[in-house]
Amino acid sequence: MRRIGIVVAGLLALGALLLLADALAPWQVGLAQGEIAVTATPMQSYAGKVRAPEFPIGLDWLNVPEPLNMAQLRGKAVLLDFWTYGCINCIHVIPDLKRLEAEFPDELVVIGVHSAKFTNEGETENIRHILKRYGVDHPVVNDRNFILWQLYGVRAWPTFMLIDPQGKVLGYYSGEGVYDAMQPAIAGMIAEFDAKGMIDRTPLRLTPERERRAPSPLAFPGKVLADARSGRLFIADSNHHRLIVADLETYAVQQVIGSGAAALRDGSFAEAAFNWPHGMSLNAEDETLYVADTGNHAIRAVNLRQGTVTTVAGTGVQNRDWRNRLRGGAAREMPLNSPWDVHYQDGVVYIAMAGPHQLWKLDLAAEQVMPFVGSGREGILDGALLESELAQPSGIIGTGDVLYFADAESSAIRKVDLRAGRVQTIVGTGLFDFGDVDGIGDAVRLQHALGLTLGPNGELYVADTYNHKIKLIDPNRRESRTFLGEGAGFRDGANPQFWEPGGISYANGKLYVADTNNSAIRVVDLATKLVSTIAFPNPERLAMAAAAEAAEDVPPEDFFGTIVRLEPMTVASGDSQIVLNITLPEGYKQNDQAPFTLHFYNNTPIARVAPADNDLRLITPPMPVRMPVKLSQGEALITLDATVIYCEAVNETLCFPAFLRFEVPLRVAAEGAPEILINHRLTPPKLD
Repeated sequence: MRRIGIVVAGLLALGALLLLADALAPWQVGLAQGEIAVTATPMQSYAGKVRAPEFPIGLDWLNVPEPLNMAQLRGKAVLLDFWTYGCINCIHVIPDLKRLEAEFPDELVVIGVHSAKFTNEGETENIRHILKRYGVDHPVVNDRNFILWQLYGVRAWPTFMLIDPQGKVLGYYSGEGVYDAMQPAIAGMIAEFDAKGMIDRTPLRLTPERERRAPSPLAFPGKVLADARSGRLFIADSNHHRLIVADLETYAVQQVIGSGAAALRDGSFAEAAFNWPHGMSLNAEDETLYVADTGNHAIRAVNLRQGTVTTVAGTGVQNRDWRNRLRGGAAREMPLNSPWDVHYQDGVVYIAMAGPHQLWKLDLAAEQVMPFVGSGREGILDGALLESELAQPSGIIGTGDVLYFADAESSAIRKVDLRAGRVQTIVGTGLFDFGDVDGIGDAVRLQHALGLTLGPNGELYVADTYNHKIKLIDPNRRESRTFLGEGAGFRDGANPQFWEPGGISYANGKLYVADTNNSAIRVVDLATKLVSTIAFPNPERLAMAAAAEAAEDVPPEDFFGTIVRLEPMTVASGDSQIVLNITLPEGYKQNDQAPFTLHFYNNTPIARVAPADNDLRLITPPMPVRMPVKLSQGEALITLDATVIYCEAVNETLCFPAFLRFEVPLRVAAEGAPEILINHRLTPPKLD
């Protein structure tokens, strides 16, 4: 019976994580977040015991041409992801799901079951936009009435149900870290059913919503910052992974900061890279713009005088150490967790850290970063700074001895008294208390507000995101009323419409709104309450948007295979080819069922491969494999990822997967080698 070698180690590692649920159907067992229940042990079959319920008829499906049913999924490993799109934990698992999909491209189907917490999240059109924003391409079903949620007995977001190729539930997992928890079980399941000839590798037909998004100058801008003193407008062009600086009066684009690649890279404005940037705050004295680089879990400093970007806090890796929620440390050595907004004041950058439900502070002189407000428990509890409870803070602004912040998951606006060292809630009462109600104090209801700014008289203007409105709040009277907005849509003038606005900033009698789902910046004249939309007079400065989206094809930093760094090579410019020759160990052959894959990353201008050619999937290709490439003079590091599954040639009892990343320091000149030649010999791992 054929097995993949990596499964053996995976099964043993999984044994330490499993909480057995053999006696109960998985949806009858409730676990704390971050635990797993699987109906298999290292010595048992990877076949489930309880048949998965059929998908109900009449639900809306996205990313597929027609609704799916369990019969269509026979022969596939299926992972159901129960999520809601405003939940920070649900956002955090998206890279894990993409990693699983890349590792098991033809054997695994991930299906998002969107069971909305907030009313606004239950609208199919809003989910369609969020799939574009998050880059989610797998099938998603809108479980707006919690039918599937109840059938499976789900109790928390995110929760994952693993279904075997026969349509039976193997087990479930709740919380972040789904890759490490589920990968061994998925690999073991596929190996077992593959040996029985029960794996169907026919690709599932997808129609990704992301491919339907028309190009635009901005892509889902998350935050905006207006600075009256310098006459500049700063825009977080979040899904283009860059910042834009425009004139506050004419809106002419002055600077574009960031290459557009989704990566963590310091350097000049053209070289630097962000990943889904959001909140910004300006230190006007030394012309430094601080940026919450959300996708990189980092704080970046933009030196506007020198034209450079540096990382001042964070490592680029998400902090998942929930046991040490109150621990800080050296700023550039301390991992952060989804910083969503920042506020600079008196040498300190205050951070709305959405992931751990806390406010943090970065002491720039001491180069230390630490928790500042919130115990790390998700909730809405006032009191002493580190004893209080917050819920996904996503917007922050301050003045003097007071910080105001938007606590998104509790739909609350709260404040920190820096002198007294206490937290007080202005409006908002609970994690599930939301709506659209004007009034005073505890009667007020918002819905997942993400942004806020101070007006000229100390009032707060709030981007009430899921209500698609701008609210005006008197923080002293705790009074909230609708200022502008008439439901989701796009309309300028006296009766405007916004669509999930995420950021807001005040300057010179005007509000500037990051109207996220409309991919626009809107301007509100406070005197007339008329709304207009910014049109850049020099849009050619933003023409890199299309190139920026292409530049998102960058090597992910969390690669889990073997990195092979080659010696520098010089190759002649012009039409050329990459020649990859992988030599198998003696006595082994390529697996004739699993595809060989090769992906070239188009993240450098000196080496470009046509989109139709840069992602190969071949069954037992003869070596070497060739890929056409167009070379332009310059120097860069090029990267290719390859996967090859190889097995014993005679007995066929053992197979091994090789996940390889080839990094080639390349110099392209007028004269050089005729092609990029990569040779590599595989060595099978030693088995204990």
